[in-house]
Amino acid sequence: MPPKANLIRQLSLEELTEFLNANNFPKFRAKQILDWIWKKNVGSFEEMKNIGKDLQTFLDEHFTIDKIVLKDQQVSNDKTIKSAFSIDDKSVVEGVLIPTAKRMTACISSQVGCSLACTFCATGRLKLLRNLSSGEIFDQVFHLKSEAENRYSKSLSNIVYMGMGEPLLNYKNVLKSIDWICSDKGLAMSPKRITVSTAGIAKKIKQLGDDEVKFNLALSLHAANDEKRNEIMAINETNNLESLQEALEYFHKKTNSRITFEYIIFDGFNDEINDARELAEFAKCVPCKINIIEYNPIDGEPFKQAKTEKVDRFASFLESRNMIVNVRRSRGKDIDAACGQLANKNKAIQLQDRKLKPKK
Repeated sequence: MPPKANLIRQLSLEELTEFLNANNFPKFRAKQILDWIWKKNVGSFEEMKNIGKDLQTFLDEHFTIDKIVLKDQQVSNDKTIKSAFSIDDKSVVEGVLIPTAKRMTACISSQVGCSLACTFCATGRLKLLRNLSSGEIFDQVFHLKSEAENRYSKSLSNIVYMGMGEPLLNYKNVLKSIDWICSDKGLAMSPKRITVSTAGIAKKIKQLGDDEVKFNLALSLHAANDEKRNEIMAINETNNLESLQEALEYFHKKTNSRITFEYIIFDGFNDEINDARELAEFAKCVPCKINIIEYNPIDGEPFKQAKTEKVDRFASFLESRNMIVNVRRSRGKDIDAACGQLANKNKAIQLQDRKLKPKK
C-alpha cells in the first residue's frame, strides 16, 4: 500500500488501473481520475464528482496531488503576464505568458532555482532547491493557457521551457510533462509547438535523440568560441563547443529536427562581426535558425545591451551567410519578465527563506 506522500500524477493509466483493481475499485475509474487530474486540472479528490465518496476518501488517504498555487501576478505595459507559483512552504517559481500579434507563448520553469550560474541570468543567482514534478510543470502551462483564453480570448500557441532551471537536468519530469501536454487526455497540443531550451549538456542532447523526441530543441549558445563561452557559462568547461557540435549532429540525425541557436548579444563582448563569423561557422553543423536576443540587464552585472546598429549589422552578416535569423526584442521588461530576468527584482531572490505574499 503506497504512503500518503505518493504523487498520483506520477502514475500512468496502467499503473493506476492496476492499483485500483488490487484494492477492489472498478478499473474504469482510472480514466475518470486522470481526466480530473490532467484535463480538468483539479487540486483535490473531493472535486472528482463522479467517482464516489468511498473512492475519494481512499485516494485522499493514499495520494497527494502536487498542485501549484498562484501567489502573485504582474501585467506588463505590453500585456506580458508574469505569474509566481508557490510550490511548497519555501519555494516559488515563475511562468510568463507572452502575447504577440501572431503568437501566444507560455514560458515555463522546470526547476526551483538553477545550478548552472550563468553570469548574465538572474535565476543563476539562486541555488538549486529541487526539480519540479511533471505535474508542477504541467500546472504552469494549464494556468497560462487559461490566462490566454480568459484575458485575451486567444488560444495558447506555443510553449517554451525557458524559465527557471535547466530542463535537461530534470529530464524525466520534463519529458513526462510534455507527454501529458500533448496527450488528448491532457491539453492535446502538438509537440511541434513546444521548444525545450538547454544551456548545453551534450549527453542529454544525445539522449533526446535516442528518445526520438518530437518537440523542438534550442541551444543557449551566446558565444561561439570556448574562451568567451567559458567566461559567461560555466557549463561550457565540461560541455565545450566540440562536444556540443557532436551532440547536435547526433540529435539531428536521429530526429531530423532543425535546431534553434539562442544568442544573447552583449555590448562590447560578443557583438562584433568576428563573433558573427564564429557563430555562422559553428551553426552550419546542423540545419538551424538563429534567434538574436536583446539583453535585459540585471542588478549587479556588468553586461549591457548591445547598440541597435550593431545588432542589425550582426544579423545582416549572418543573413549574408544564408542563415535564418530572427532578432527577438524583449517583452515584459518593466515587470522583470524578460529573458534572463526571472527571479530578479521581484521577491524571488528571497524565496528560499519565505513565501511570496500576493499583492493586495
